[in-house]
Amino acid sequence: MTSPGGAVPVAQTVITVRTPELDSFGHVNHAVFLNYLEHARFLALEEAGFAWSSLDEEGWQIFVVRIEVDYLAEANRGQELLIRTWAESFRRTTMVLGQEIVRADDPNRVVTRACVTAVWIGPGGRPMRVPEHVRVGLSSGTRKG
Repeated sequence: MTSPGGAVPVAQTVITVRTPELDSFGHVNHAVFLNYLEHARFLALEEAGFAWSSLDEEGWQIFVVRIEVDYLAEANRGQELLIRTWAESFRRTTMVLGQEIVRADDPNRVVTRACVTAVWIGPGGRPMRVPEHVRVGLSSGTRKG
């Protein structure tokens, strides 16, 4: 996985941990991190110039077909987390995104790392080429934060 500190564009999303997201041990449940990562991917695509309304208009879908997650530290109620998202690679119909969640007050403290493979589906339910404007946006992206 490429380091987000490198030349690869990174979108950044801030999440504050809420009480219902905690497990019986008082820290964020492992499955909740998947929701955080998904939310950040949506925002990263928007920042890269891809409007989500395009999915419905074009009859497209994006399916996550593989996700690898490493849980490295706990996160607790009230903590602000920073989620970094970047493009790792593109193939014809798939894209691989790298993501990491760090503590906002200590950006060197990595909580979770993920590698996500998604396939683009076109009208008729068949795989399609990842749209060029998505490739360009995520490769040269406009970064916020």
